[in-house]
Amino acid sequence: MPKMKTQRAAAKRLKATGSGKLKRRAGWKRHLLEAKAPKRKRRLRKARLIAKVDEPRLKKLVPYL
Repeated sequence: MPKMKTQRAAAKRLKATGSGKLKRRAGWKRHLLEAKAPKRKRRLRKARLIAKVDEPRLKKLVPYL
């Protein structure tokens, strides 16, 4: 069976945790940052886990992560 291709755009945005779950960066931190509270901006630095319902679909895009 041939190797599966990785969706490169997804591979650049996702990382795998030790248990095999996918994590992503938070959005809403590109511009208009003056209007956002420092506490909110601090929380946006942290990575989040992909939702359970989205995980099967995204795992197909990055089969070797």
